[in-house]
Amino acid sequence: MTIVSTGTSADSAAPTTPSALATPSAPADSVGQGVGPLLRAWRVRRRMSQLELALRADSSARHISFVETGRSRPSEEMVLRLAEHLDVPVRERNALLLAAGHAPRYPHTPLDDPALDALRAGMERLIQGYEPYPALVMDARYDVLAANRGIAMLLDGVPESLLAPPLNAMRLTLHPQGLAPRIRNLREWRGHLLAQMERQIALYRSTALRELYEEVAAYPVPEAAAAVEQADSVPYFALPMQIEHEGRTLSFLSSVATFNTPMDVTVAELAIETFLPADPATAKYLHSLVN
Repeated sequence: MTIVSTGTSADSAAPTTPSALATPSAPADSVGQGVGPLLRAWRVRRRMSQLELALRADSSARHISFVETGRSRPSEEMVLRLAEHLDVPVRERNALLLAAGHAPRYPHTPLDDPALDALRAGMERLIQGYEPYPALVMDARYDVLAANRGIAMLLDGVPESLLAPPLNAMRLTLHPQGLAPRIRNLREWRGHLLAQMERQIALYRSTALRELYEEVAAYPVPEAAAAVEQADSVPYFALPMQIEHEGRTLSFLSSVATFNTPMDVTVAELAIETFLPADPATAKYLHSLVN
């Protein structure tokens, strides 16, 4: 797995390999709580009644009530079934199993473990094959684990203090010394990113993610940041990130991909973000950099 080196340009950036890869910190779960209150918290978070959950999990509202109040100890199979229907993240499913007195089901394999060699190689080929368009790999805290030369091009000119590992995508984008001053539709794009983080915080009970959100949400918005006039531009079908680069405005549509049915905590928390040119001028310029 590679990461863009600091202070490089799109023409000369040679990715470097970090000595170790960051592992997301454990969520701030409720220490000492039994599985009942934890399951109830997830059910309430999902706005689901006991009866609805029971019907989905092929159980009864009475049994769900007994589990939540501690009158019944759920089996490992029942914990996993309820977690599946409550869309509980893989990391938190382990916490539920432990709270119920069962062993964790899902391993947490370090990303640099040989067992994940094929996964790392596949993601590397994916983001490199996406060039000259930007693409990166992030963990659940938005720390950048890998990036291609398209990303290096966008980061050209960012102070080295922000490029010191671990790089963080949200911090790089919204920091007043990062990409923020160059994003023409910063207010809109900032609102999109903060809303995305809020959804993640609702899904993952992570103190680190909450602290990151509070940090980047407090960054001042430059006075010049205003909504971009779209009258003379193409009619975008999704909100683009419009960013200044060497005197021109580049427009990108962002897409985030995750792995289907992950069976490992590390893999479950990986996300691949790709930036597709939103107009012909952006695509033409990016291709000119490699010709």
